[in-house]
Amino acid sequence: MSYTYTVVAELHTGLAEELHQLRQALAAALSEAEAFRAERDVARTERGAAQAERDALRAALDALHREVDALKARLAQDSSNSHRPPSSDLPGAKPRVKKKSTGRKRGGQPGREGKARSLLPVDQVTEVVPCKPTHCSACGLALHGEDLSPERHQVTEIPKVVPAVVEYRVHALGCSCGAVTHGQLPAGVSYSAFGPRLQAIVATLSAAYRLSKRNVQQVLADMLGVELSLGSISKLEMATSSALRAPVEEAMDVARQQPVAHADETSWKQGGNKAWLWTMVTNAAIVFVVRFSRGGKVAKELLGEDYAGILISDRWSGYRWVPTERRQLCWSHLIRDFQKLADSRGPAVPIGKALGLCAQQMFRAWHQVRDRELTRAQFEAQIAETFRPQVQRLLAEGAALPDGSARKGMCAALLTVEPAMWTFARVDGVEPTNNNAERSIRHAVIWRRTSFGTQSDAGSTFVERMLTTVATLRHQRRHVLDYLTAACEAARHHQPPPPLINPA
Repeated sequence: MSYTYTVVAELHTGLAEELHQLRQALAAALSEAEAFRAERDVARTERGAAQAERDALRAALDALHREVDALKARLAQDSSNSHRPPSSDLPGAKPRVKKKSTGRKRGGQPGREGKARSLLPVDQVTEVVPCKPTHCSACGLALHGEDLSPERHQVTEIPKVVPAVVEYRVHALGCSCGAVTHGQLPAGVSYSAFGPRLQAIVATLSAAYRLSKRNVQQVLADMLGVELSLGSISKLEMATSSALRAPVEEAMDVARQQPVAHADETSWKQGGNKAWLWTMVTNAAIVFVVRFSRGGKVAKELLGEDYAGILISDRWSGYRWVPTERRQLCWSHLIRDFQKLADSRGPAVPIGKALGLCAQQMFRAWHQVRDRELTRAQFEAQIAETFRPQVQRLLAEGAALPDGSARKGMCAALLTVEPAMWTFARVDGVEPTNNNAERSIRHAVIWRRTSFGTQSDAGSTFVERMLTTVATLRHQRRHVLDYLTAACEAARHHQPPPPLINPA
């Protein structure tokens, strides 16, 4: 019995020791497992951080690639693939594509009809000087009689201009009653020291010929013998601006009622701050405004919020409020957009080249319509069957480019306004380009570069009214100086100004 107990005790002791050892081993294993879990969690955290860092680096690299592509695209911009003017092209820019030489020399070609200066009628000639021979050049006998058809030779000369200065002496006479009565200037004579024609000449030299005030001062002194101070020139300009207020407002109202209008805008400076000069060109009037905004609010002010005609312009967002069916996008700008695609890299290149070729073919057909080599019905059929489907397909291919393509957005944006590319084909009298507005605003651009803009609201108002008046008169082939003289004279007599819009 005791032996058995001893064996059992020894077994129990052995089992207890083994159990203790097992517990220790299990605790060690659990500790190792917990350490492994901690290491695993740290490894997972580090791997997540590494993944996040890699994603951030990849995103930064993609952003740098896009920035580099954008910078390269900007460096590659010139007047052929952007809306920048040719004067902004760098010396190293690629030369503009010239037309193929025909092999002919410059100047007039053999067989062309010559043009000579036409002679004035006799009743408009200041003096007629007969040049008769007195003796025969062969035998020396005296010659008499008249040549019924003598050779006429006219010489035009400008005599020295001497300004007419009229002095008015206003007397003040006393009466026996003690009152003093002052004389009055004749009707139509103001207290200004300068007449209406001189005032009109000052405004014309400044606005129509873009002369600075000092140059105006010099021209008046050198050619007309009139000495004016710079302050007097400014006052005469402001007086002319005031005289043109009503005619320019009338021109604005008439322009808004026209069925077709061209619109454009360019930067301006007023008082050192950036402003914008806007223009609207119609068959009846050409108007300008200067504003501190390039937004659609100014476009609505210029055209009128209820403008119901067709607008020809570029793709500037300020014109988006005009419905697409009443817009015509300028194809000159579109061709530069196509060239930008062709000058890019990647899959957009063939799309841009194909669009450019399609535009060339379309313009060739348009010129045939202009030259009456192609009927308008035939041209409209070509647009519907050939040119428009090709452009739609190519723009759709460009819009489907990979998201990383820099030109994907351009094609997608063009697709949204694609109907406005073809208004000229369905509406007679609508041009495919906005060249009318760009030519009209060119004069103001050159004036801005030489004058550095204006300094005040009054100066900008003078620019608006003079540009409107000069451009409208020249469009109607009317005499600018004569009209301005009449307007200034009417203002001095407190009479209505002459109409700026030709009734014909």
